[in-house]
Amino acid sequence: MPDQWRGMDLGCTGNTQVRTPNIDRLASQGVNFTNAVANCPLCTPSRAILQTGRYPHQNGMQVNDVPLSPNERGLGKILHERNYLTGFVGKWHLHGGPRMPGFVPPGPRRHGFDFWAANICSHDYFNQQYFRNDPAPIHMKTYEVPAWTDLAIEFLEKAQSGTQPFCLYVDYGPPHDPYMVPPGYEGLYNPARIQLRQNWQPGAPMFGSAPDIVGYYSAMACLDAQIGRLLARLADLGLAQNTIVVFTSDHGDMLGSHGTYSKRKPWEESVRVPAIMRMPGVIPAGVTSDAPFSHIDMVPTLMGLSGLRPEPQMPGFDYSSYLRGQSTTTPDFAHLMMYSKTEGGEFPPWRGIRSRKYKYARFQHKPWMLYDLEHDPYELNNLLDGRTAPPELEQLVHSLMVTTSDSWTELHDAPYE
Repeated sequence: MPDQWRGMDLGCTGNTQVRTPNIDRLASQGVNFTNAVANCPLCTPSRAILQTGRYPHQNGMQVNDVPLSPNERGLGKILHERNYLTGFVGKWHLHGGPRMPGFVPPGPRRHGFDFWAANICSHDYFNQQYFRNDPAPIHMKTYEVPAWTDLAIEFLEKAQSGTQPFCLYVDYGPPHDPYMVPPGYEGLYNPARIQLRQNWQPGAPMFGSAPDIVGYYSAMACLDAQIGRLLARLADLGLAQNTIVVFTSDHGDMLGSHGTYSKRKPWEESVRVPAIMRMPGVIPAGVTSDAPFSHIDMVPTLMGLSGLRPEPQMPGFDYSSYLRGQSTTTPDFAHLMMYSKTEGGEFPPWRGIRSRKYKYARFQHKPWMLYDLEHDPYELNNLLDGRTAPPELEQLVHSLMVTTSDSWTELHDAPYE
């Protein structure tokens, strides 16, 4: 799971500029969900959903830099109880408190993960550090992406030598800003030849220019190469045929689209994420699905594919029967939410839905946007434009909030150092 990788920025999802041959190959070997979204496009809430299978207002992780309760039953803990070897490598961002130096002590705050090579949150990609089981930091000698990959391979080799099933999360920091070009990738992209998205607008408060996108795409190329290396080692160890592989991200990045930056918004550049799954002999190869898959569905789906029953506190949809070709039933939409103001106080908290065709979002006291994604994929024509929202959409958002015990209470990111 790279951080802040937009769902449209892969060769297999239509971007001909970015170079992602290894991830594209992974998509050709499984299913590629082209309408996948982050329910809450922000780091800590997304990561908590992908651990617990619960919405942020259910697990208490609505904003950045708050601690995930040790009482939450996440996938690491559930699989640990079933004698899986569990591993976490990379950016954790679920500990709360200061981000630096970044040590999470062994015990309940690691939520069931045995193998640990991680930090809380740092985007100092050329001077990165991580921790094992004591508070002494281990400094990386290279750009962080190959170093995290080395640690992930170390876990796979440990798993291969034993008899336990395993679960490994690999959470890279790039291509999240700062948009710096990795070593060896200088000159791969020419800023003068970067084609900006059709909804790009000048005047974003920060980021989004062609040089930024060069750094963003270059980090993606580096990540693709290292993910290819990780997948090759998985195969060399004889583990590929019996392993579910997932590629996703916590959220996207506006990068100047609609004249804004970063994430936290309901536009596609912010909420759409990659979601590719490979499971040889179970998930048919080369499937492209437009089903509205979202983060809340990830944990129940992985449990279902592993032969486990999702736990009752998980409201997401188990796609395992769909992926096995045993059912065509899927949800009709994904639930979207933001509990805090967006970056710089630009917009207040919002709620919304995204279906195969439509995107709708509202603030507490008024509707905000409605787009026909089928005919307007760049979201250039807001169908509301001062008009009232269709009552069925208003009722749907309201009922989702009621049934999941959500409220319009505005929250703020926890302070960090």
